[in-house]
Amino acid sequence: MEITAGGLLEVRITPADVGKRVSVRRVEAVVSGSPEFTDTVGVLTSWDQGVLLITKKDGQSVRISESSLVAGKIVPPAPARRRGPAASFEELSRVAARAWQPLESEPLGGWTLRAAAGFTRRANSVLPLGDPGIPLDDALARVTSWYAERSLPAYVQVATGAAGTQEMLGAELERRGWVNEVSAEVRIGALAPVADVDAPAAGDVRLTRVPGEEWLGRYGKVSDPDLARRMLVEGPSVWFAALPGGRAIGRCVVDGRWAGFAAVTVDPAHRREGLATAVMAALARRALEEGASAAWLQVETDNLGALALYDGLGFATHHTYHHYRAAS
Repeated sequence: MEITAGGLLEVRITPADVGKRVSVRRVEAVVSGSPEFTDTVGVLTSWDQGVLLITKKDGQSVRISESSLVAGKIVPPAPARRRGPAASFEELSRVAARAWQPLESEPLGGWTLRAAAGFTRRANSVLPLGDPGIPLDDALARVTSWYAERSLPAYVQVATGAAGTQEMLGAELERRGWVNEVSAEVRIGALAPVADVDAPAAGDVRLTRVPGEEWLGRYGKVSDPDLARRMLVEGPSVWFAALPGGRAIGRCVVDGRWAGFAAVTVDPAHRREGLATAVMAALARRALEEGASAAWLQVETDNLGALALYDGLGFATHHTYHHYRAAS
């Protein structure tokens, strides 16, 4: 918080600072005559009619009455680096997009409209890495009609929590009634420690270039196996891992220095046996052989078991992304 020479807190932000990352303190309540304060850090996404809207790094929007402010200042953008490798938001987003490719895509200025017959939200959502080149309302109208032509709901993937992410776009979508349907963390870490994990079952992991029947069966999100295979094998260098009997599976895409892990799934009857770690270790060793040094993955924010696993393997949150769905 900003403190003047006289020791008083001071509000040093104005509506002109919309779009900047700020830190504010406000009076949350008065208890027995004494004020209780709450601090909020995030991107100032609007300041209208005496109400501030701040989007935190996890995508949560906080509404704050201007009259409750006691202090506020602009703060530097969230750094791209946490632990492990450094990466910009745009670099990591493009790597992730190459690892999970749609069946068809179409540019709209700096946006990419992606569709894959409804197989996963990632492959059936807009990736907005830039300006659409037309007014936002016109762009969203084009998005909704494009997906309607394919009998698909319209989704826009919006990121928060790092330098260059899209808090302003998320706020504009919310104003237009779009709903944040699901959120996921993008995590990064060094690759070698994953390969070095002592996972005895890693020696039993089979690596293939295409997913077999057991792999698809354990993945469990497949209504059209041919479509799934067609999509899953696309990427710079794709590997599939499976333990006998489909006890655990995983997928890894090697793309330059990056190895992207996905679809790490364990048979519920064999959880807490270290099988997910074994699958990731085997894939990491192969990725190291291909020259990768950094790792990334995506995990939904309510998947507590997976979050704990990735914490233990040294992955840290780089940013969070959200799939906004058009209002019906």
